[in-house]
Amino acid sequence: MSASAHRIRLVPETGSTNADLRLLAADWPEGQWLRAERQTAGRGRLGRDWRSPSGNLYASTLIRLRPGDPPVTGLGLMLGVAVHAALSALMPQAPIHLKWPNDIMAGPAKLAGMLLEREGDAVVAGIGINVATAPELPDRPTVALADLPGGARIDAAQVLDALVPSFDHWLAEWRQGGTAAIIAAWLPRAHPVGTRLIVSAGTDRPQQGRFLGLNADGALILGLEDGTRHVIHSGDVGVLS
Repeated sequence: MSASAHRIRLVPETGSTNADLRLLAADWPEGQWLRAERQTAGRGRLGRDWRSPSGNLYASTLIRLRPGDPPVTGLGLMLGVAVHAALSALMPQAPIHLKWPNDIMAGPAKLAGMLLEREGDAVVAGIGINVATAPELPDRPTVALADLPGGARIDAAQVLDALVPSFDHWLAEWRQGGTAAIIAAWLPRAHPVGTRLIVSAGTDRPQQGRFLGLNADGALILGLEDGTRHVIHSGDVGVLS
């Protein structure tokens, strides 16, 4: 049994681990995880469906907000760093990186995504990682750990075993050092400054520009060709070749 096994509740199938934890949030202790072998109603950011075949990782945990905690705007970046750190430790040769705010990428393909939802005094953090297979999506390329160097030998349980202590570590870093400490860890793991991006935010026309870093609360700074800078607090980001 792994060191983290007593903190993980495993179910064969559920609609969505995030939805389950939102219902259980009043009594669910921080540090406990819910993992489903399969989801039937998984969701990603911006209301997208998250396809959930068996063999991949679908798990959620809960962050119980405390007096004196930093602004919750840093939690999305924190979750991305925690997942990246765990996967990098398992697969040091795999070419993975972060895309703002917290997608895990291997080259141009999406490997993992996260969804954070506020529920009272808590934040439910859900993570989906393509471990064995990558679902085919109409609007973006995808990849699985099994397709990457060192990934064929890894299963979903091993990934979560690595993720639980990584999440603990980076949650503590966020509480101690605030968003600034998380940004300092996020930037070296992400697309480099100067990367060409396309950003869709709400109903506005997509904007193209270059990644200029993050501001103090973790928002993306996009530099346009006319020299202006736009601060993006939420939206869909694509990396341009």
